[in-house]
Amino acid sequence: MRVVVTGAAGFIGSNIVKGLNERGITNVIAVDDLTEGDKFRNIADLQIEDYLDADEFYGLFAENHFGKVEAVFHEGACSDTMEQDGKYMMDNNYGVSCSLFESCQQRGARLLYASSAAVYGGSAMFRETPEFERPLNVYGYSKLLFDQRMRRTLGRDFLNGNAGKARQVVGFRYFNVYGPREQHKGRMASVAFHQFNQFREKGKVKLFGDYGGYGPGQQERDFVFIDDVVGVNLWFFDHPGKAGIYNLGTGRAQPFNDVATGVVSALSGSPHTAASAVAAGLLEYIPFPAALVGKYQSHTEADLRALRGAGCDHAFADVQTGVAKYMAALAAAGNG
Repeated sequence: MRVVVTGAAGFIGSNIVKGLNERGITNVIAVDDLTEGDKFRNIADLQIEDYLDADEFYGLFAENHFGKVEAVFHEGACSDTMEQDGKYMMDNNYGVSCSLFESCQQRGARLLYASSAAVYGGSAMFRETPEFERPLNVYGYSKLLFDQRMRRTLGRDFLNGNAGKARQVVGFRYFNVYGPREQHKGRMASVAFHQFNQFREKGKVKLFGDYGGYGPGQQERDFVFIDDVVGVNLWFFDHPGKAGIYNLGTGRAQPFNDVATGVVSALSGSPHTAASAVAAGLLEYIPFPAALVGKYQSHTEADLRALRGAGCDHAFADVQTGVAKYMAALAAAGNG
């Protein structure tokens, strides 16, 4: 069985390759752009059949250069929510995805692709229906536009969660993913990763203070551990008759304070609440940045009814469990 993973040297892509390897699947064509050469570390310990630069792959795939491909996990994208170059974002995230979809249909390959919770933007409800889709930036819009294209092209079966007579297409709206192999992401890495480095360098971690009606560190996100993201991707891989667009989060909003206390507790060796961490000088609240006012989601929480309705009963780790596991992995690696 041959499988393609785009964005294979990235955070989610490399973990999907790892998950495939753990099932004994090593006929993996890894696709990425290694201009940022240090990303190679994410796949150096993994087994792949071949590596291709993204500039080469899409044309070759359209020409059937690789023979029979069972599925494409499409994780390659510009994921920088602060990127202002709309032309680049649309070409990279929407245009490339449309071309890949056409090639998958022609080649008979299944397509499992990365959408994003950024499509909800200013919405207070996170359900996979158009009335709640209100992106706040061009990144979110680039992801939404491809979701809309899939809805129009694939029609009723897709909207009802079934592949029908077509090859499987599944979109995953990732919420706040954290875990190993994200070290290359810089400012776009998870708060848990940044706090690991803050604690190692300064002996304390930092969070935003009051904002949006939420107290210090009380802004909430749906934080989902990378192992759970891989688990859901592979569940759909195992169920080729399922299709559609699905939220991929835990279904539980937890405050940033939970992440911070998870980091502090794991790295200090003593259990802490937010209050005790502040009292011990291990947690500091900083003023909310003026540049983010009006552009910041203070609450996200995946609505999992569609995912559960599809039959996926994956059990998600809470922040305390996931962060403890992540801190152990970072500490074992020796660096962030």
